[in-house]
Amino acid sequence: MSNTSKAVSFMYGTFIGRFLLKTVMVLHLDCIAVCFLRSRLSKIMNNGYIKRNNISVTEEEKNSFRSFRDLFARTRVNDNIDMAPGHLISPCDSWLSVFKIDGESRFSIKNSHYALKDFLQDGELAKNYVGGDCLIFRLCASDYHHYHFIDNGYQGENHFIKGALHSVQPIACEKYPVYVKNRRSWCLLDTENFGSVIQCEIGALIVGGIANDKENAHFLKGEEKGHFELAGSTIVLLFEKGKISLKDELIQKLSENSEVKVALGEWIGNAGANCPKEEDTADIKAANI
Repeated sequence: MSNTSKAVSFMYGTFIGRFLLKTVMVLHLDCIAVCFLRSRLSKIMNNGYIKRNNISVTEEEKNSFRSFRDLFARTRVNDNIDMAPGHLISPCDSWLSVFKIDGESRFSIKNSHYALKDFLQDGELAKNYVGGDCLIFRLCASDYHHYHFIDNGYQGENHFIKGALHSVQPIACEKYPVYVKNRRSWCLLDTENFGSVIQCEIGALIVGGIANDKENAHFLKGEEKGHFELAGSTIVLLFEKGKISLKDELIQKLSENSEVKVALGEWIGNAGANCPKEEDTADIKAANI
């Protein structure tokens, strides 16, 4: 599993850090941070950020970034996307964890329990996902912060929910139910191979931003859906019961670690015909309790 940054450990693991974090949120000091990170003054942060997170950029690209925001929201050519019909792909570069949705439309992560009716603010829709699967993709600083569609289909309305901007690193998730507290945007994807899928983008760490490109429109597998700006973030995919099955090797890795590194476009599972039985996912659930 990836390591928690020293800054996040301080903010969530110490009394002083939690006090400072609360002060920043109450006084809305995030607005100042956003203005700075979008300004030319923030360019002085780029070299250190690139080196610290081992980000692969050319000198030409590096010189083209006018601010930290330009570096963070950079684009790249994506030519490693598995386009086979029925193959479930990762929508982004991230750390993946997997949870079952129980009979009360909830999923549990460590010490936090999430009711889908609170997560989506739509109790009726939440009922459709009883017994289904919740896939959480947590993006880190070194990851590419654009995300793509997992299949062909039609996207409905974007539902934006205002909220705080806690970190999504494990130590924060242990302290707060961040996925129902944080700013987020969700939509319903009517897909060709995986049924009705909910995709939710979650902002993080004070200055997170969510920029989605489409609404009430058709999409193609591998097409860019949107991007995050300025801070590490998370994508949650909710699948109805029996609609997906993870690859055996991924199930094995998840039985050994609560998170597994995946790449944008990587084949991680299949459409529901080969969906595993409840007992086949016991090791995954045990690893995430």
